[in-house]
Amino acid sequence: MKLCLIKYSLSLKKAFDLPFPLVVFYLLCITSSIYGQNIENLHIEKVQDEEFSNNYINDIQQDKDGFIWFGTGEGLFRYDGYSYKAFRNLPGDSTSLVNNTIWFLYPENKNLWIGSIAGLSCIDISSQRIRNFQAKKFRDVFAILPKNDSVFWAGTADGLYEFNKKTSQWHKIPAFGRNVGISSLADDHKGHLYLTGANGFYCFTKSNGSYKFYHPDIPIFPRIDKNSKIPFTKSLIDKAGDMIPADVRILQSKDLFVSQSMLTGEALPVEKTWNAVADAAKQSPLELNNICFMGTNVVSGTAMAAVVNTGEDTYFGSLSKSLVGKRAETSFDKGVNSVSWLLIRFMLVMVPLVFLINGLTKHDWLEAFLFGLSIAVGLTPEMLPMIVTANLAKGAVNMSKRKVVVKRLNAIQNIGAMDILCTDKTGTLTMDKIVLERHLNVYGLEDSEVMKWAYLNSFHQTGLKNLLDVAVLEHVDIHSCLKEGETYKKIDEIPFDFQRRRMSVILEGKNHKHLLICKGAVEEVLDLCTHAFDPGEDDSLQIEKDDVIPMDDKMREIVLKKSNQLNAEGLRVLLVAVKEYDERPLTYSKADESDMILTGFIGFLDPAKPSASLAIDALHKLGVSIKVLTGDNEIVTKKICKDVGIPFTNILLGRDLEHMSDEDLSNQIDDVSILAKLSPVQKSRVVKILQAKGHTVGFMGDGINDAAALRDADVGISVDTAVDIAKESADIILLEKDLMVLRKGVIYGRRTFGNIIKYIKMTASSNFGNMFSMLGASALLPFLPMLPIQILINNLLYDISQISIPWDRMDEDYIEKPRKWDAGGIGKFMIFIGPISSIFDYATFALLWFFFKANSPQHQGFFQTGWFIESLLSQTLIVHMIRTRKIPFIQSWATAPVLALTTAIMAIAIFLPFSPLASAFKLEPMPFIFFPWLLSILVAYCFLTQLVKNWFINKFHQWL
Repeated sequence: MKLCLIKYSLSLKKAFDLPFPLVVFYLLCITSSIYGQNIENLHIEKVQDEEFSNNYINDIQQDKDGFIWFGTGEGLFRYDGYSYKAFRNLPGDSTSLVNNTIWFLYPENKNLWIGSIAGLSCIDISSQRIRNFQAKKFRDVFAILPKNDSVFWAGTADGLYEFNKKTSQWHKIPAFGRNVGISSLADDHKGHLYLTGANGFYCFTKSNGSYKFYHPDIPIFPRIDKNSKIPFTKSLIDKAGDMIPADVRILQSKDLFVSQSMLTGEALPVEKTWNAVADAAKQSPLELNNICFMGTNVVSGTAMAAVVNTGEDTYFGSLSKSLVGKRAETSFDKGVNSVSWLLIRFMLVMVPLVFLINGLTKHDWLEAFLFGLSIAVGLTPEMLPMIVTANLAKGAVNMSKRKVVVKRLNAIQNIGAMDILCTDKTGTLTMDKIVLERHLNVYGLEDSEVMKWAYLNSFHQTGLKNLLDVAVLEHVDIHSCLKEGETYKKIDEIPFDFQRRRMSVILEGKNHKHLLICKGAVEEVLDLCTHAFDPGEDDSLQIEKDDVIPMDDKMREIVLKKSNQLNAEGLRVLLVAVKEYDERPLTYSKADESDMILTGFIGFLDPAKPSASLAIDALHKLGVSIKVLTGDNEIVTKKICKDVGIPFTNILLGRDLEHMSDEDLSNQIDDVSILAKLSPVQKSRVVKILQAKGHTVGFMGDGINDAAALRDADVGISVDTAVDIAKESADIILLEKDLMVLRKGVIYGRRTFGNIIKYIKMTASSNFGNMFSMLGASALLPFLPMLPIQILINNLLYDISQISIPWDRMDEDYIEKPRKWDAGGIGKFMIFIGPISSIFDYATFALLWFFFKANSPQHQGFFQTGWFIESLLSQTLIVHMIRTRKIPFIQSWATAPVLALTTAIMAIAIFLPFSPLASAFKLEPMPFIFFPWLLSILVAYCFLTQLVKNWFINKFHQWL
């Protein structure tokens, strides 16, 4: 294997304000040679030597004569600039150097001090004579540091010691108990000694012998205090189940498997090794198998690692930074702002114009000012906050009845406007549970006999059952298999290990013969099989009746081809094999796993949710396209997408995104449905790219790795079983994992948004038409067409008629497409629809002026009352004209609350001039003959509005 030596010269002055530099040699392993890095010119020199084949290096030091010494896993080596020499047979007892692991080297004058698994040794460099200083209570010495000229501090497997070079005596520092391994030392020359142990980080005070332990809740690694940065720290991984509290680089490892599901979503653990990755710069950090990340969990194995980053500097810490601060504006926020500025622009034009015309024609600037203010109020849809909030709140209540919790009200509109749903795979599209999907014989046919062999293996093993064993036990019919279990009694077991990648149980049948059942990885088990079962005719375990055929090259090819086919379908494949023995002593070992008979395959998968396919089909019909953003591999993702009906042609991987600019990604993103092997940061990046292209993006996820994307999306969707940080980042939480509620959410969102737009377009166009009428009337009439108090009452009653809008329905064709805020569309609506009312306002003016002779200031009350009634009735009636693109009262009816409230307001408008309140509002009773004229004006108004509506729809292809 190759090794890489990278020498770092680090200054302790930066970390501890020390006057001297500390040179640390940091070793990274690659594949079958050694690379030395020249710090001055960053030139990499490749040095080949057979001595370093299958070896690793723990430390490298240079003595005063310029020789370079290597402490390796197989002893001590020296490099003189031309060749390497192994130091194995030296004068004195050199057994401590022979094939032993050397932990550290410390040159001192003419001596080289060596710490190894055999203890402490010292070589006289001139004579090359070695002396050993072994202690009674421990062997491993990991580090030394001078205390004074005659004494070393020594970090050992048993804690901190003082070693006297003159007397060769060891003295235990009592502050540290037994088995507190100390792996590195640093002195700040201010009375403190900094130590790194297997269970934490210590600051030892030399004067009183006390120490402070940092982060005692961390059982594996030291958690470095932010204000005490250590330039290099080695740490030990040795306990399954522990959480890794720092980003680390593996230096040595043995069968190390780590669960990264909190970062990638992958259910199965990944193997971590100390081997370097050849093209690391081209891969996503989460794909590097020599790096462990903070927050991931150790499943099994041991390792020695170097701490690279801690706290907020870790990969996980970078995710937490993306979750703080102000949230980005969503589609709802941007839409409301655009509409608000549209109305403000209309107001800035209309109000000064009305003020100047009234002031110049009436010469009463105070009244003109008050009239201008009333125009400003009249142009404002003052009920907008209430209507919006009521619509959103009602939508939230409706969704809560479907077991959907809405955390942020504006998410209701955003989910209706959503045209792209980005979803994680694990736990959202899938069940987040490994199940036994296939059990096949050697010919690839479903065979329950294979399932029973697998059941007996999983049922009888005594070790910790992994996800695959649990899947086997939960899949089969327990009662029928227990009958087979009663036939066999467990007598021995060959446990699983990650080198063999298989495990076996030995059962005894009623005939007292022994049956070995082995289950494991395809390559490992297949190599041990010499025969295969030809499938039997029934489901019983008939080891003596089934035909046995040789495992020749043809059969091996059939097995491998089927295995590859199952892998391509996204399944995790294991083989099951058996071997029968006559009754014998229970001395079974790995050697007995040979000459076995292959029974067949078992395939595992995290399957799609039953509701996923229906939900995705429903979302497609609603105009929502689906993109899968997952940290899992692309093979499994393609299988799930195929099962749930997500079409895909192109696939992008995380490592592809690493080398793509935002512009390149933006150009390709519309044609990509699957983005696999993504890091959490990349998921968030994809969401932002889609938003920049004008899409309203929803994101659905339930893991820590989804939190950033959930926060950045226009609407974040999670489930109640998600991790806390995902639920905190989400806008909507599903209390059930039935994805069909998403369809209901989209429909409610579009209905809510449609009702909001109804109010805005009704009110804005009506108010604009009224103000346009007032602008003309102000120039033509010798009095105000309507008093300020009457304008305010008119707007109040009209706004009250809008309160019922949240209870209105939307036409089916409106629900079929995503809907977004469109300030330009609202502006066009105001310009083309608003002035229609002005036409009939002017008709009313003419009727009142010429027919009823209300053409002087003495009759202005009659004029103002007549327009008050016509204006309020036309505004209220137009609610039914605008609420649908169809013909109202014929093709589309409003709901009962809307009909009742608008009818009530129209009745109030007619009867208010006849009420006792009339004098307060300066209204006058109107003669009966006025109302037939009013009816004809309103009918003509509705007819013309319907004609213009049809033209507007054909011209601009939109209505609401």
